[in-house]
Amino acid sequence: MNFASDNAYGAAPEIIAALAAANEGAVPSYGEDALTQKVTQRLCEIFEREVAVYPVVTGTAANSLALATLAPPHGAIFCHAESHAATDECGAPEFFTHGAKLVALEGRDAKLTPAAIEAALPGFHRGVHSCVPSAISITQASEFGTCYRDEEIAAISTLAKKHNMKLHMDGARFANALAYLKCAPADITWRAGVDALSFGATKNGALSAEAVIFFDKANVSDFEYRRKRGGHLLSKMRFISAQLDAYLADDRWLKQAATANALAARMAQGLAQVKGAELANPVEANAIFARLPDETIARLREAGARFYDWAPAQNGRTLVRLVLSFATPEEDVMRFLEIAAK
Repeated sequence: MNFASDNAYGAAPEIIAALAAANEGAVPSYGEDALTQKVTQRLCEIFEREVAVYPVVTGTAANSLALATLAPPHGAIFCHAESHAATDECGAPEFFTHGAKLVALEGRDAKLTPAAIEAALPGFHRGVHSCVPSAISITQASEFGTCYRDEEIAAISTLAKKHNMKLHMDGARFANALAYLKCAPADITWRAGVDALSFGATKNGALSAEAVIFFDKANVSDFEYRRKRGGHLLSKMRFISAQLDAYLADDRWLKQAATANALAARMAQGLAQVKGAELANPVEANAIFARLPDETIARLREAGARFYDWAPAQNGRTLVRLVLSFATPEEDVMRFLEIAAK
């Protein structure tokens, strides 16, 4: 029973098959192949406008290269204190931006608010002595498994434009957010004012494939050089694009996300009935944060369940994180709930 991460499970069979198919024959390199062009065209259709698409291998690269393009070395990038960029990328955003300052802010359910950003801005109005507010990065779905609504994103975008900042979205679990919100991809990206999206696929069924999407080509700037210099312009780019092509085909990305979300909802409903358990945040995607009695946690781990403790124990309970995948066996969810309820 592995609920540690949606990274724990492998790739969808269709994506593995697509990789094998892409291995046939000889094609142009460095993204000049037909598959890469096809993926770009498909994403233009999905987002209902012309977009610039750049496949990369990891989410860390997608976030860091995008932010480096949107913010100068003397810039300030506002993000949530729980965001992947702030806590789990080993300083990569600062490294790729050549020194831009990440400003980590608090916010309920791991979401930023215009008020929190506005409150932080006065500290950056000291002319040449302070960093220049340059970008805001939000995570969709958030690190706590919650989703920004279009009006929340639009409010942050309005603030960004007011202060001449760009808005970036870390979409490592973008499909899970869409599956929950049931809106058009455009509604929570460029229509709401997002300038660049790190479009994730790896956590939702790809082997290793992400893409940076710019909704206005004026923002692309020198991104292509940054991607090359950062080691993410693959010579055999077709193997990344083949994954993205299969991921997007037949709405596979949304169907797999919906499966993971449904399993999370089922687990959350069951945990709500467990004595001493408490859901810490709304369950809106494929992640659950719950406070469980320590004796329940010990019983679950003894039975082979894997998941993360998210905070130190308090009063006999510990905040844990449980993440569901499209490939998580439903029987594992049921067994987990049965053991927790004993």
